[in-house]
Amino acid sequence: MNILLTTKLPIEGFTTISEHNIIMPEAPKFTPEELITRLADADILLSTFDYKITAEMIAAAPNLKLITNFGVGFNNVDIAAARDRGIPVTNTPGPVIEPTAEHAFTLMLAICHRTAELDRRMRQPNSDIEFGVMNNLGIAIYGKTLGIIGMGNIGQSIAGRAVACGMKIIYNNRRRLPEEIEQRYNAQYVDLETLLRTSDFVSLNLPYTPDSHHIINEDTLSMMKQGAVLINTARGAHIDEAALVRHLRSGHLYGAALDVYEFEPKVTPELLELDNVVLSPHIGTGTIDGRIAMCHCCSDNINWFLNGEHHKMNRVN
Repeated sequence: MNILLTTKLPIEGFTTISEHNIIMPEAPKFTPEELITRLADADILLSTFDYKITAEMIAAAPNLKLITNFGVGFNNVDIAAARDRGIPVTNTPGPVIEPTAEHAFTLMLAICHRTAELDRRMRQPNSDIEFGVMNNLGIAIYGKTLGIIGMGNIGQSIAGRAVACGMKIIYNNRRRLPEEIEQRYNAQYVDLETLLRTSDFVSLNLPYTPDSHHIINEDTLSMMKQGAVLINTARGAHIDEAALVRHLRSGHLYGAALDVYEFEPKVTPELLELDNVVLSPHIGTGTIDGRIAMCHCCSDNINWFLNGEHHKMNRVN
C-alpha cells in the first residue's frame, strides 16, 4: 500500500506498518499542489489536523481507500466528499486525552499565578517588578468551582486533576453522564446558564459543530461571574474573540487562557496586547510522547482497515 502523509511525523511511530510504502515530505509539509500530484498513486492518506483536505484533493486520488486523520478533530477533512466516495475517515481520540488535559491545567495555573506576565516583566531591562508580600498577587484555584463545558474524555481528565487540587466540578454536556462517572468527580450536571453564572473557571472541551460556534459570545460572557477565568483548548471558533476582548479589558473577567483561536493561525491582535491573557500556539497535544502515540493510533487504524477489523477503527463518518 502507498501511504501518503501530508506532514513529516516521527517515523518511529509507524513500525507496525513499515512493510508498506510510507511517503512523507522532507520539508515539514507537502504543499497542496505537491499533495494533489502525489495523491494520484495513494491508497491511504494520513492527514494532520492542521492540513485542509478538500474535495478537490479527494477527487485527485482515484485509488484512495482510507483517510486516517492525525488528531481528534476532523473538521479539516471534507467529510461529505469522503462519504460520497465511500472512503472511511478515522481519528486518534485516545492519545490526545492526557496531553490536552495537562495543557489546559497548565494554562489555568499560569493565568491564575500570572506566570507568563511576570516572567516577561522580569526579563525586561530595568524591570519594574518589585518583590514584596502584597505585590504581584494572583488568585488560587483551591476551593473554587470549575465549570466544564463538554465532559467527554478530556473534560473528565481535567476534572480528575481539578478534584485533586481541591476544586468543585460542575459540567454541561449534550447528555448527562452516568451516575457512577459523576460520583467519580463529585460532579454536578447543570444547564449552561447556571454553569456560567456560578463557575470561577470555565473550561471549553466540547467538539466544534455549527451549534457550538460562538457558544461564548457577548450574551454568555455577560453571564459569567465577575473575576472568572476562561480556558479554551478545544476549538477557537467556540469564542467570539471581539466580545472576549471587551470583557477582559473591562475587568469583568480576571483572565483567559487560550490554545486555539477564532481565526487560527491568526490571533486577534488585541489579545496580544493584554497581560491578563495567556496564549499558546495550538499545542494541546504537543508532546513528543503524544505525537508518537498518535502515530501509533493512526497505524492501528490502518491495520484494522486492511485486516477487515473495521469495528475497531476510530471511525468518524
